[in-house]
Amino acid sequence: MEERYGFRFAADHRVFLAAGLPLGGGWPDWRGGDPARLRGMLDWPVEGTLFDVEHNSFWHPRWGVRPEATAERLDVARVRLADVPQLVPVYGHRYLPGTPGQFGHPVLSVHQTDIIYYGADLADYVRHEFTGLPAQLGSARSTVDFWSYVLGENNGADPTFTCTTPHDQYATDAGEALAHLRMLALERRLGRQVDDATLIATALTALVLDVDTPALRLLAGLSGAEEARAADLFGQVLDELGPAGDLPADEAGIRWELARWWLELVAGGTVRPALGADLIAQEAWAALGHPQPLLRISAEGVRHEEWTPEAGGTREAIAAAIVAEARRLLAGPWPPTS
Repeated sequence: MEERYGFRFAADHRVFLAAGLPLGGGWPDWRGGDPARLRGMLDWPVEGTLFDVEHNSFWHPRWGVRPEATAERLDVARVRLADVPQLVPVYGHRYLPGTPGQFGHPVLSVHQTDIIYYGADLADYVRHEFTGLPAQLGSARSTVDFWSYVLGENNGADPTFTCTTPHDQYATDAGEALAHLRMLALERRLGRQVDDATLIATALTALVLDVDTPALRLLAGLSGAEEARAADLFGQVLDELGPAGDLPADEAGIRWELARWWLELVAGGTVRPALGADLIAQEAWAALGHPQPLLRISAEGVRHEEWTPEAGGTREAIAAAIVAEARRLLAGPWPPTS
C-alpha cells in the first residue's frame, strides 16, 4: 500500500493493522478495497483544504500575500500543500500523520480545515470512538507541520485554539480596519499566536484605508526579512491609536469582546460556522464558566463535528443553525442575557 499510494504508515498505525485489519463501516480496506476510494480517503485532507481556500477564505500566513484571483490562490495552495505531511485515514474522516518510525501522534478528525483532536493517540482514539469513553486529550500534542497550524498550535503548544483567527484581513473601510487591529490585539492579550505576516497585512490594509500613525506606516512597510520587528511595532501602533487602541482591563471582558467578533465573522460568512462555534466554545463559553447564552451555539459546534449520516439531517443544516444562532445573539444586548 505504501509503495502503491506513495505514503508511509506511522509505527503504531502499522502495528495496529498488523494485529488485524478491521473491515466494514468507515475502515479503509487496505487489502482489497476500491483503489479510487482509498485514493479519495488519502486525498481528503488536502482536497478539503483547497475547498476552504476557494470558498471560505482560508489562507496560511506563511504562503505569502493572498492573491486576489481564486485560480491563482488555488495554484499557490496546491504547490504549498504538495509539501505538507501526509495524513493517513484510520476510520472515516479520522486520520493519523504518516510518519514512519514515529508513534503517539493524536488522531485528528478532519473536515476541510475544521480539524480537531479525536484521541490523544491511536489507542485512546479507539476507546473513544468505539466504546464511548471520553478521549484523554489533556496530553495530546501535534508537532506535524501545517496541520499543527490548522489545529491552532505551534510545535507542541497546549491543544487549544491558540493561533490567529483565520479571517480576511482585507477590510473595506477604516472602521473595519481598526476593528481588525483591535481583535488581533485582544488575541495577543490572551496569548493566542498572531503571525507576524498577519500583523503586517492588516496594517497595510488599514493604511490604505486612511488609518494612519507613524508606527503603522513602519509596520505596513516591513519586508519578509524584517518580520521579527512586527510585534514591537504593533504595540506602538496601539499606543498611537489612543482610545481606539484601548483594550478591556480584565480577561472576561476580552473574551466577551472576542466572542462577539467571532459571531460577526460567522454571521458575515468570513469564518466557517463550525470553526466559529468551536472558538466560542473553547475560548468563551468554557473559559467564562459556561454562560447559558453561549450554550446553544457551542452545542451546535459539537453536533456538527460528531454528525454522522445515521444521526439524520446534514452538516449543512447544522452550519445554517450556527449562523442563525450567531445572528440572534448579535441582535440582542451584549453580553447576551439569554
